[in-house]
Order: sequence, then structure tokens, then C-alpha cells
Amino acid sequence: MKAYVFPGQGAQFTGMGKDLYDNSSLAKEMFNKANEVLGFDITKIMFEGSEDELKQTKVTQPAIFLHSTILAACLGESFQPDMVAGHSLGEFSALVANGTLSFEDALRLVYKRALAMQKACEIEPSTMAAILGLDDEIVENICKEINGVVVAANYNCPGQLVISGSVNAIEEACVKLTEAGAKRALVLPVGGAFHSPLMEPAREELATAIENTIFNQPKCPIYQNVTATGVSDPEEIKRNLVSQLTAPVRWTQTMNQMIADGASEVIEVGPGKVLQGLFKKVDRAFPCSSAAL
Repeated sequence: MKAYVFPGQGAQFTGMGKDLYDNSSLAKEMFNKANEVLGFDITKIMFEGSEDELKQTKVTQPAIFLHSTILAACLGESFQPDMVAGHSLGEFSALVANGTLSFEDALRLVYKRALAMQKACEIEPSTMAAILGLDDEIVENICKEINGVVVAANYNCPGQLVISGSVNAIEEACVKLTEAGAKRALVLPVGGAFHSPLMEPAREELATAIENTIFNQPKCPIYQNVTATGVSDPEEIKRNLVSQLTAPVRWTQTMNQMIADGASEVIEVGPGKVLQGLFKKVDRAFPCSSAAL
């Protein structure tokens, strides 16, 4: 069974998608449609923009979404997923890939999500930190001891967990986690506490937009971040997508479940090879590749 997976924020690079634009009339058409939907020339930023321009959440999220969904569309008949999943933002790309959302509707939701998250980040100084080399349970327990908001946010792979919260709480947690034996406790260069209770204002805004969007019956299950299980019911998919903003990304659990449910190979669709690397941390021998035209 083929599992297709879609990356999230952090995989962007200048020039992303230009090869698709130059070599495929379908890609060119979809990029032009995206500029029209968004009301600004995102393709120019993707192809020529600086690293700083691409790092803005309101640009990064739609840019990665576009690269992933347009590449999947260009694969044509060879794109036949048995299961899909996406890391955080990548969940929207996965929902286009399995037919739950139209390209245009998903793009509108991604842009609304990005703007809402950026706005939530400005309410309170917050950040995230990568914790390496500790069991998940130890990290979770230490986070509970800290005054202020700090929670497990991204279960990326065994021994790699990202925490999220207010700046002071994250700094205190990093000290305590290092004392507890973490190999590294590294504050990340992000502008906010994604997948934490501090994203509640964004969650409320996105919930309204999702409720007003048509979700179709998917062609194959999506393994969602919130549950780490395959979901095919459109209403359940909606609920999980809303919850995702304030709940952790259970990617370790998702990978294990996809393999347990019969995934025989994983194909990453989008910029970079981050997700392939995470699958290799779960099972070094597991067949992983990048989608290519």
C-alpha cells in the first residue's frame, strides 16, 4: 500500500515550484489560479523571494501547500494513494490529494489559517523548542511542572519532541529538560507557539471558515495529526482539522499506525525530505522516496 505524505512549515526554499511552472501547463495554470485566489503574486515570492520573505507565515504556508498540491496534480494517473497524511499544514495538502477539499477551497483555508496564526502570535510573546534524546513521557511530565503555558506540540519521531508555549515557560522548560538528560533543548526560530493553547484565537477563526467549506467523501483515509488514525468521515475530518491548531501533531504515532495498517512504502510530496527522514527514524529499512515527475 502506498502512503503519500505532505510536509509542513519549514520546508520552504527560494525557487520552489519553478521547475513545475516551467515544465507543465497544468502547473502554470494552477499557480496563476493561486495568484488570483490570494490576490497577490505568490509565485514571484516563491520563485525569486528572499529567505526572509518566504519565512513569513502568511507566505510560507500557502507556498508549501502550493508546491505539494501542484506536484501531486502533475503526477497524473500515477498518483494513486492508498492512504495520506500531512505534518501540520501538510494536512491541507493531503486533503486535496485524497479529494476531500478542492484546490481553491483548501488554498483559501490555508491562507486564512496562516493569517489567523500570525495574528495569534502577536497577542503574546511565544515560541517553540526542540527537545532531543528524552522519552516523550519525561518531557510531558516536566512541562506539567512549569508555571505558564508549555506543552508537547510535535511528536516528530522517537527521541525528538517539540514543545510550544510562552517565551518564559519555554526557557524554564529547556533548563529543566537539559538537567533531566536531554541531549539538546534548542529554542527554534519561530514567531509563535503553534499547536498550543495560545493558538485558541486562531482556532476559533479557522473553525468558522471550515464550517462554511464543502468537505467531500475522501478517496482514501487521511491519517490526521490529532488522532494518528485513518479517518474517512468528512465531519470528523473537519473537527480534527480545527482541533489541530491547539492540539499536538502526533507524527510518531501516525507513522507507526500507517505502517501497522499496511503501508509498504512512503512517498513525500512537496519541498524537502524531512518526513522521509522521520520515517527512517522509526524503521531504517522502510522504503521512502520523493515524488518526481
